[in-house]
Amino acid sequence: MPSEVYNLAFTAFILSVIISPFYIRFSRLKQFGQQVRLDGPQRHFRKAGTPTMGGVVILFSFLLPLLFGVEKTPFLILAVAVTFSSAFLGFFDDFRKVVRRTSLGLKAREKLFGQFVFSLVFYIVLLFYGHSTVVDIPFSTMRIDFGLTYPLLIFIMIIATSNAVNLTDGIDGLAGGTSIIAFLAFLFLASLQGLQDMVYFCGTMIGAIFGFLVFNLHPAKVFMGDVGSLSLGAALAAAAILTKAEFYLIIVGGVFILETLSVILQVISFKLTGKRVLLMAPLHHHFEMKGWSEWQVVTGFWALGFIFAVVGLLDFSRLLG
Repeated sequence: MPSEVYNLAFTAFILSVIISPFYIRFSRLKQFGQQVRLDGPQRHFRKAGTPTMGGVVILFSFLLPLLFGVEKTPFLILAVAVTFSSAFLGFFDDFRKVVRRTSLGLKAREKLFGQFVFSLVFYIVLLFYGHSTVVDIPFSTMRIDFGLTYPLLIFIMIIATSNAVNLTDGIDGLAGGTSIIAFLAFLFLASLQGLQDMVYFCGTMIGAIFGFLVFNLHPAKVFMGDVGSLSLGAALAAAAILTKAEFYLIIVGGVFILETLSVILQVISFKLTGKRVLLMAPLHHHFEMKGWSEWQVVTGFWALGFIFAVVGLLDFSRLLG
């Protein structure tokens, strides 16, 4: 693994640790506080008013080392562009809710349209550079050529992962820690293939999130907001696409998948039967309602995320061996 990645990750970590306290003070001054669900766990009520939109700290700490520390390849630029495109949507969603004090952020169709445009541009650039539309199927020797439907796959991956990370961001440190584990997996996947630019991309993101976690762990002094969760999800999708591990995102991001499925299952069950299968969705809230502490839920989900990441890595390495 290139030694530069350690310098990039460390620089991003230090930047994030330095910038976060200033951002927290600024947010408190401007009253950029978190709104809390009234139907959520009661112990979450004390989190109301905690500074949010801290994802801007992650993004700045991530971008600066890449701008000045490495060679800018087309795929690295593309991955950063996808990340910041979703960050743009997340920022405006947060801005409307937090700064403008409106009850709703961006409408679903506005987000979908923006993500569709970004996905289409992403595909066109990939096509120009001869990116393969053939996708490996995990735990098998099968390969599927998506051909002209590949942009639809990209669109689904970006939307699904962005929203999945967003759903997971409901307990202090949960989304950040789980994202670090997933990015570590893709860092190793990129390293196994000699994709140095993606190693830099994942490594720098890991450093930036780690620095943010210093202030986001329970009890959190700042939340990442949609600007953070949507951009991290898009960055993970970009990493999976550019390392040709598209369907391995389902395994590596298994915690995000479970969180999303829990919401879907809860909604379907309530619509069809009028009953809820979980005490509360997403899944992490179910365990909170059962009496688990935040630390128990977070560390449990981190451990599960680590298992998913190892399984994904082991199976992908089989393809290269």
